[in-house]
Formats: sequence, C-alpha cells, structure tokens
Amino acid sequence: MTKALDGVRVLDMTHVQSGPSCTQLLAWLGADVIKLEAPTGDITRQQLRDIPDVDSLYFTMLNCNKRSITLNMKSDRGKEIFTDLVKDADVLVENFAPGAIDRMGFTWDRLQLINPKLVYASIKGFGPGRYEDFKAYEVVAQAMGGAMSTTGFEDGPPTATGAQIGDSGTGIHLVAGILAALLQRTNTGKGQRVSVAMQEAVLNLTRVKLRDQQRLTHGPLPEYPNDNFEDEVPRSGNASGGGQPGWALRCAPGGPNDYIYVIVQPPGWAPIANLIGKPELADDPDWATPAARLDKLDKMFALIEQWTEQHTKFEVMDKLNALNVPCGPIMSTRELIEDETLAELGAVVEVKHPQRGSFKTVGCPLKLSDSPVQVEASPGLGEHNSVVYGSLGIDTAELEELKAAGVI
Repeated sequence: MTKALDGVRVLDMTHVQSGPSCTQLLAWLGADVIKLEAPTGDITRQQLRDIPDVDSLYFTMLNCNKRSITLNMKSDRGKEIFTDLVKDADVLVENFAPGAIDRMGFTWDRLQLINPKLVYASIKGFGPGRYEDFKAYEVVAQAMGGAMSTTGFEDGPPTATGAQIGDSGTGIHLVAGILAALLQRTNTGKGQRVSVAMQEAVLNLTRVKLRDQQRLTHGPLPEYPNDNFEDEVPRSGNASGGGQPGWALRCAPGGPNDYIYVIVQPPGWAPIANLIGKPELADDPDWATPAARLDKLDKMFALIEQWTEQHTKFEVMDKLNALNVPCGPIMSTRELIEDETLAELGAVVEVKHPQRGSFKTVGCPLKLSDSPVQVEASPGLGEHNSVVYGSLGIDTAELEELKAAGVI
C-alpha cells in the first residue's frame, strides 16, 4: 500500500527535539526522511543515556523511520555534496540558530537557485524583532508564550507543563506549514520558505487565555475559582478554563496520581447528586442550576470528592461514564506505557532496536485509512551513507577517502 507522502524526499538538518518531532511525523506519513548529521552525530544520541554507548531514548524516540547520513558542512567537498543533496530534495528542514545556514553559504536565495521547487522549513525560537537572536528551549518558549503565567495555583509560582508544547508543539505546527507548501507547489511549481517560532506556537496553544485577558476588561471571570482578579489572567489550578466547571478529585487508595478529572455539565448534576448519595441536591434551588452552583464550585467538588475518595479512579471513571458524565483518570507515565488499549490502538508501540533490544515509544497520532504507519527503529549514525551517497555517484573508494578526510 502506498503512503500519503510517498515520493517526497526530506533533507532533515534538525537536532534535539523540535525539528526531529516534525520530520518524524513526515517519515511516518511516508516521506523519505534523510537525517543529515555532523560526523559526531545529533547531540541527543549521547544525552540522558540509560545504556552505555547506545543511542539514548531521547534520540531513538524522535528519529524513527528515518535514514541517517553524515556530512561535514565546513569542508568544500561537503558543501558540494550538500548542493547535490538539495537538488534532489523536496523539503529541507532545520532548527539551527538564526543565520546558521546562511553562514554555511546557503542563503534562501542560493537554495532557490539550486532547487526552485525546494520547500525550506525552519524552526526558530522567536520571530524577527527584539527577541530574534535569543536562545530558546522548551520551557523558555512556555515562559514567553503565555503558558507558564497561566499554569499552576494562584498562591504558587508559574509552572511549566510536562507536555512539550514548546518543542514538539512547534514541530507539529511546522508539519502543517510544510504540507501546505507542498500542496501549493502542485499549483505554482515553486517552493517557498516556511517558518514557525516556538514562542508563537506556544502562544497559539494558549489562545484561550488571551480570550480571557480581554474578557477581564468587563469584570471578573466567574468560571475561574479565584477570589481576586486584577489586570492579568490568574493561575487557576485545575479549573477547566471553559464554560463547564471541572476539577481533579482524589480517589482511593490515595497515591500521588490517584485522581480523576470530573466535569459537571448542566445535565450531569442530577445523576451525580444521586450517585454520591445527595439526591436532595438535584432539585434544591441552591444547587440545582449552574448559576446557583457557580459561587460554590469548591463546595460542590468537595462533596463529589467525599465519594470519589471511596473508589479507585478507574471505578469512578466507569460509574461516571455510565451516567454520561465527562471525566478522565489522571494516568501516570507507568500506566500509559503499560495500557493495553493504547497498545492496541498503536498509540504506544514497542520497537526493536539493534543495540538496545527494544524500546517503547509513542505511535503516530495521525490515522490515515490509506496510509498506515509502521514505526521503525531510528537509524545508526551514518547508517545510510553508502546508499544515499551512492545514488549521487560517489563510489565506495571515494566514500573511504571522504571518511578519512573527515568529510563524512
């Protein structure tokens, strides 16, 4: 069966997380992703290793389904080879510091001359302007994109989220831009530049808080649990942030992740009241309507929690779902990696690796009926040098010379 991106060749000059998360998705969709690494390799091959002298999980979990070649871009012969690689590429993806590719001698103008159909995609920390040359990392992007100021509890410090919305979130945004550019190319015949700034990607994911910032001009936000409102959207703990109140409630046996998130919609109150043994509250005018409950959401959730504490989070999930009440147990990383349903869905997959035996990783979240994904192991450093460079007319003897000279 063909894949959605069959025939699309991606020259992947990315490293660490934001870029590789983008190119891995393209590989899962069927693109031929050639990861171009310095002879020393992507730094994450060595970072956070759990097995000596074996590529780290940091690397393997972000570079599945790719091919790897090595090239020293500082050498003249390396630049010649890179030029040939660009000629055959549909997409070039990079997440170097601003101007790095230009300093290698490959400005956008030159790349267009080499290959007018090339889609040149970049991830940067920030857009042009004051912050343009600043370094950006995951939590820096969360800090400057509005996520941290609105995450955490009112009486606590700004808090980062464990979801990698700065790195992987930006990579997913870039996938959308690349696919749009490829589609537009079918009409124009021309490539174009695509760029996503990490700050802007996080900001896009934090848009509801900008919504609420503007609502503040008309008074307090009644769906928030906070008592005081000033001129900025406050941190609101586990409040849902939407029109339906929700909160994380403790469950048995009381471990650090024995919680369930419960949302109380208007039709759900009467069934919940009956379930927790408070049927009289279903019709009590002080409790029966959303407006009546709004100023005592803390008391409402405390009543529900008295019941949830007597049951496990999965028991609560089953009972509430039977009543059509939206809820979700707080699933730990161990529970996720061992979850049978996620394994059956391919959301968590086990991948055989030639050095580490096997490892578990996330599967492709994009499900296309005619483009199934089989997650394959990440490549060894330079594993595909002979095949890729052979297609450029470089024979075995020259490959050995290039390796000896430090070009590959």
